[in-house]
Amino acid sequence: MLIELIEIHKFFGSVHANNGITLTIEPGQILGVLGENGAGKSTLMKVLSGLICKDSGKILINHQEQELNSPADALRLGIGMLHQDPHDFPSMTIREDLQIWDSRTGVKKNAGDWQQLSAIQKDLGFRFDLNGTVGELTVGERQQLELVRLLWLGVEVLILDEPTTGISAAQQEVLFSALKKLAGQGKTIIFVSHKLEEVKELCSRAVVLRKGCLIGGQQAPFNENELVKLMFGRQITRARTAQAGSEAVCMSIRNLGIDDFRIRIENVNFDLYAGEVIGLAGMEGSGQRQFLQTLAGMRQTTGGRIEFGGEDINGKNCFEFQKRGIFYVPSARMEEGLVPGMTLEEHYILSDCEKRMFINGKNSRTITKTRIERFNIKGRAATNSEELSGGNQQRLLLSLLKDPARLLLLENPTRGLDIESANWIWSILRERCQAATSIIFSSADLDELTFYSDRILVFFSGRISEPLPSSGLNEEKLGRMIGGKDWPQ
Repeated sequence: MLIELIEIHKFFGSVHANNGITLTIEPGQILGVLGENGAGKSTLMKVLSGLICKDSGKILINHQEQELNSPADALRLGIGMLHQDPHDFPSMTIREDLQIWDSRTGVKKNAGDWQQLSAIQKDLGFRFDLNGTVGELTVGERQQLELVRLLWLGVEVLILDEPTTGISAAQQEVLFSALKKLAGQGKTIIFVSHKLEEVKELCSRAVVLRKGCLIGGQQAPFNENELVKLMFGRQITRARTAQAGSEAVCMSIRNLGIDDFRIRIENVNFDLYAGEVIGLAGMEGSGQRQFLQTLAGMRQTTGGRIEFGGEDINGKNCFEFQKRGIFYVPSARMEEGLVPGMTLEEHYILSDCEKRMFINGKNSRTITKTRIERFNIKGRAATNSEELSGGNQQRLLLSLLKDPARLLLLENPTRGLDIESANWIWSILRERCQAATSIIFSSADLDELTFYSDRILVFFSGRISEPLPSSGLNEEKLGRMIGGKDWPQ
C-alpha cells in the first residue's frame, strides 16, 4: 500500500507539533522514523492512524485522498498502529479481547476465522497461548498479540511506536524477524524509534523529525553520525557523571523473601550505601518489578528484614516508607504515575495537598512555574499530562518527588527516551546522589546498567546475585548471567 503525506500540519495550542510534513512511503518498505522526544514522531503517527485529526494537509492512500477521523477509519482502509503500551484488557481471555476489538472496528469475523488467527501467529513465530488470558502474557507477548490482531483485521500498513520498549532481547529478535517477513510479503511498515542501532538493523530507509519538521533522511546503509546530527543538531554521547556513594549504610536487607504468583524469590541479602546507584538486570518477568515494589512498601514480604536508617520497616505500608523518604517511580507513566486529564499545575497541587486543607493559588502557580523551568518540561501549567511526550512525562514524574528523598526506586527510568533526554534524566539523578540519595533502578538496556550503576544485581529464575561491581562487568558478561550462565556456584 502506497502512503503519501502532503503538507501535514497539527497544532496543540501554540505548539506546532507537525509543521508541513511531506513524506512518501512505498509498499514493502520498512521506514524508520527518528527524532528526539517531542520532535513530532508520535503526533504524525497518530494522525496517520486516525487517533487525532490533522489541522491541514492531505493523506493519500494508493493515490486516493482519504480522511482519517478515527482508528476505525484507518483500520477499514488497512492502516493499524501498535502502541508502546498494548491497548488490551488484561482480565479477559484472548478470545474475549479480540471480540471487543472486532466490535470496535466494525470488521466482522466469525468462528472460522480463528484458524486464520492461529496461522498468522504460527507464520510469525509467536508462541503465546491463544487459549489463555491476556493478563498471563508478558509485555512482549501482549505486543505480539496486538500485532497478530492487526494482521487478522486485514492491516496492510503497520505503524510501530517504540515497539522494543520493555521487551527482552529474544523477543526483539523474533519481532524483527516477523517484520522483515511481512515487508517481504509487501506490507508497508513504519518503525518509530530513537534507537539508531535498531533502525540500522531493521530499516531500509530512515527519516528524521526535529521540532515538528521533517529535516532529512537516508537510505540504508546509514551514516549514524549524520543521523545523530540531523536528530539533535549536534553529536550526542552518553554523559557519565561522577560516581557518588559513601560508607554509610542506607538500607540493609536480610534474608528477604518475596512470593508473587509468577515468581518466588528467597534469601536476598545486601547493604545499600548512601548515594549509591544499584542497577537491576534480568529478563522481563524475572522479579525486578516485584523487588522494587517490595522495597517501596507496596508488597508484603514472606520473611526477612528491611532496615532503613537502623529501623526495621518491614510490614509497614507504603505511606510509612514515603514518610522516611523512600519513593517509587513506575515504568508505566500514564497508567501508574500520572493522572490523565489533569494539568501540570493540578499534579503539583495534588502532590502537595497533604500539607494543607486549602489551595494557595499564588503559591501553586509559583511552584508550577519553578518546576517546569527546573526540569525543562516542554509544556505549560495548563497542559494535560497525556499531551506530553514520553520524555516530558518522565521529567514531570521526577519533578513531583518530594524532598528530602533518601531512596529512589526507579522502574526503567529512561524507557523510550532519546540519548539527550536520558542524559538529562541521569544528570538530575546523579545530583541527588551527590546529596546522599540512593538509587535502585531496573533497565533492559545493558549499556545503561553498566554505565550508570555502582553495583548490579542480576535476576534469573527466582535467583538474585550478590551485588556485582559494574567495573568488572561488560555487556557480554552481563548478558550471559541474565541468560543463566556463568553464575557463581
